Amino acid sequence: MTDTPISVTITAVLTGRAAPLAPTRHLSGIAKQMRDGAVAVTPTGLAGDEQGDPRHHGGPEKAIHHYPFDHYAAWARDIDPPPALLAQPGAFGENVSTSSLTERDVCLGDVFRLGSALVQVSQGRQPCWKLNHRFGRASMAREVQSAGRTGWYYRVLEPGRVASGDALTLMERPCAEWPLGRVLDLLYRDTLNRAALQALAMLPHCPPAWRPLIERRLATGHVEDWSKRLAGQA
Repeated sequence: MTDTPISVTITAVLTGRAAPLAPTRHLSGIAKQMRDGAVAVTPTGLAGDEQGDPRHHGGPEKAIHHYPFDHYAAWARDIDPPPALLAQPGAFGENVSTSSLTERDVCLGDVFRLGSALVQVSQGRQPCWKLNHRFGRASMAREVQSAGRTGWYYRVLEPGRVASGDALTLMERPCAEWPLGRVLDLLYRDTLNRAALQALAMLPHCPPAWRPLIERRLATGHVEDWSKRLAGQA
């Protein structure tokens, strides 16, 4: 157990069905609704939650998306006029909403008790173009990435149930030197820091999908093209 206890209250649990993402031809589960009562936590996510593009979203390594409600006030200041989406949790397609816990407070590999389930921080979110359509703002995905206000994903270690009002409690911290803020800075700003990239790649909790990305940067000395992920297509 960590010497620095962290426990916050879950303010919202959200799920969504895959549906057309206007004005595109693509399906998306980004429009999530708050759930009343307990929801089952399974190895692939919350019961009743769907993804429109399972190749890039969902799965065991991205089973649950957590987005801090703390960031909503900053987005309301940054976007003029503030979109109605920011009035309540769910604007960013998150499954879990809390306050007083951000990327500065959470480390890669952190293990949390989520209601009765046990989950582990698997990776930070890599924002995609669907946020642009969600917000009606062509630069939204890039702004989320640049601000480092991305949220993060959990893998499920032990299934259980979770409801609004339950606790999210830190149980283990195997990588205290790798807060998500540091990871995001390495991915998107200090992008060719060879020593840091090598250290992240060697970390047992480095996301498997990130290792090829890191290896390419180290081999080529170039950063991958983000344009397709951030801009996408209609």
